[in-house]
Amino acid sequence: MKTSIIGYPRVGSLRELKFASEKYFKGEINADELHRTAAELRAAHWQIQQQNNIDFIPSNDFSFYDGLLDTACLLNIVPQRYQALGLTPLETYFAMARGYQGERGDVKALAMKKWFNTNYHYMVPEIDDSTSISLAGTKLFDEFLEAQQQNVKTKPVLIGAFTLLKLAKYTGAKQAADFVQATADTYVAVLSRLNELGAEWIQLDEPQLVTDVSKEDLALFSQLYTRILSAKGSVKVLLQTYFGDVRDGYSELQALPFDGIGIDFVEGKQSLDLVRQFGFGDDKVLFAGVVNGKNIWKNKYKNTLALIQELKGHAKQLVISSSCSLLHVPYSLKHEKKLSEENKLHFSFAEEKLREFAELKSIIAQADPYATDAYIHNEALFNGSRLANNDAVQARLAGLTDADFTRLPAFAERESIQKTKFNLPPLPTTTIGSFPQTADVRANRFSFKKGAITEAQYKQFNFDQIAACVAQQEEIGLDVLVHGEYERNDMVEYFGECLDGFIFTEYAWVQSYGTRCVKPPIVWGDISRSKPMTVEYSAYATSLTDKPVKGMLTGPVTILNWSFPREDISLKTSALQIALAIRDEVLDLEANRIEIIQIDEAALREKLPLRQSDWQAEYLSWAIPAFRLVHSGVKADTQIHTHMCYSQFSDIIRDIDAMDADVITFEASRSDLAIIDAINECGFQTEVGPGVYDIHSPRIPSVDELKQGLARMLDKIDVAKLWVNPDCGLKTRGVNETWASLKHLVQAAKEVRATL
Repeated sequence: MKTSIIGYPRVGSLRELKFASEKYFKGEINADELHRTAAELRAAHWQIQQQNNIDFIPSNDFSFYDGLLDTACLLNIVPQRYQALGLTPLETYFAMARGYQGERGDVKALAMKKWFNTNYHYMVPEIDDSTSISLAGTKLFDEFLEAQQQNVKTKPVLIGAFTLLKLAKYTGAKQAADFVQATADTYVAVLSRLNELGAEWIQLDEPQLVTDVSKEDLALFSQLYTRILSAKGSVKVLLQTYFGDVRDGYSELQALPFDGIGIDFVEGKQSLDLVRQFGFGDDKVLFAGVVNGKNIWKNKYKNTLALIQELKGHAKQLVISSSCSLLHVPYSLKHEKKLSEENKLHFSFAEEKLREFAELKSIIAQADPYATDAYIHNEALFNGSRLANNDAVQARLAGLTDADFTRLPAFAERESIQKTKFNLPPLPTTTIGSFPQTADVRANRFSFKKGAITEAQYKQFNFDQIAACVAQQEEIGLDVLVHGEYERNDMVEYFGECLDGFIFTEYAWVQSYGTRCVKPPIVWGDISRSKPMTVEYSAYATSLTDKPVKGMLTGPVTILNWSFPREDISLKTSALQIALAIRDEVLDLEANRIEIIQIDEAALREKLPLRQSDWQAEYLSWAIPAFRLVHSGVKADTQIHTHMCYSQFSDIIRDIDAMDADVITFEASRSDLAIIDAINECGFQTEVGPGVYDIHSPRIPSVDELKQGLARMLDKIDVAKLWVNPDCGLKTRGVNETWASLKHLVQAAKEVRATL
């Protein structure tokens, strides 16, 4: 039985691509040096897959920033404002990803959104009426030939035509249907070129098929692929889906002449039933996603072998595949020196998953698979105990009542009380929480962790940073301040380190977007809080000023969604355990005179099922109450903020309002303030702070630009409800650009106030 990988991590096991890219952005290395690092990484990825006898090794799964952005550039979907800069192709690519501000012009980056139900972000292709979709790039073919020169046979990977057109943003009168012919013809050109190069397979990724697909969508899909497949030549086409099942398009997939179909049997709850009910074509290869590409726990061979055995009864041709790209898990356990051997026995990162594929292939090939050493060792691991339970946590969870999820008094009364208490000006200005993590800040934290400085020295450095940050915020005139979060490595990792039940890695980095990588904690056992986590620094900041200072926390749903969760208990149970721990912190902050508390739920939408019919029962029914549990015990005059970023919120806006926060800030700058219409339509009660500028780009917005944005907001939002803030935390930005942007923000707010 053959094996296949949908995609592989690309930033490097030690984040080599991240560091090389950032040096390139700073002008410290040139494009040739950046390309050299990229080539070294690709070679290493192909080699490790080849060593583990992966039969279908992907190429073109590598990217400098994002695969959908790569696809847009390949197909000539480059808006005119970027072409007009007159930059090199690589510079144009990064201008689309990061924005550009320089001698050639000033343009914002493309919009950025979450990639389905993951913590990965994609760049949204932008199509206007003049866009001429055609084959313009060579990256797909160059990397196929690059692998071939290294004696590695690969299947090139490309985002499929349907997903591309569905995820694109249309800025003119034309919509997806108007680009069907050009798109299909361009994919035909891709297949033609691959035929010339001797490729055996191409993988076309169509994750959009696992979402709510309408009859019109299926007609669009069929129209595209009827044309594409009619001219495919000898190259075989694998239609790859992931992140769910294809219940709405299974028949259409079977009817079209695909050579292979990739189906997710991990997240696809109905995938097996679909195969059971409708069978699988003898003329097609089933690429069965049976190894979890998202989580880091070892595969349970007993369950996987049983699934494969059943699938063999329905599909004549079967390949073992990952459930999705391994982009969403860390590289390897080989660098982890602090994890115990007991811990590591249970984990499988990308390289370890390759070995699982090799073991599964070997086990299946034996006359008695269940007698093999690999199977016996795996079964013994799962029959053992991890000692993960905490009786006190479980008892506290069992004792919750409806009252624990309800804050009193109701919002309108709280809002009036808080307006009187804080007496803030119209359009109050604030930030989302974090300030730049400079080299000195990181060095201080690193020195403390390595034992090079004492705890007192470490804390004094942070106190000095907080004092300077608070003073500078006061100087530029912000209304609600923050302490800057200099003690925090990451908004989730920090809290995981402070809570019992989590374990941590040293090098288990996962790409979030571009050069931004995160190191998710691992939920090992039941979660609890043994001591305050943020009170000392927040209380110190509060003592330095007469202005309100927000206490900054990460919410339970985001902590869970940005961690690697347990698989032996439900997500709901884990979320409520974390909520109880954060609730204790909220009450401690309040007791220490922190009267505004922000509880970030940046990842609220992340685990939202991809089909709307599943939202309430499978997710929102516990995710929204988990947030309410965190803050339901505070006093009426304590103001609760929350923050969300880089997701589409319009369709869950009522659920967000039901979180019963007092103020919500959210990303809006890259989405052109589209969420404001949804807020108005649903009668949103919560006060709002749509981000007025994009912090994921290094450009500095002008005062006039910010005033224009505020004017657009005030056309639709009551001034009494509107806050002014960036769209996310400032941790990743440079010091100079941060303060320059915030000065412009405050000035813009003051000038707009003067006109009210």
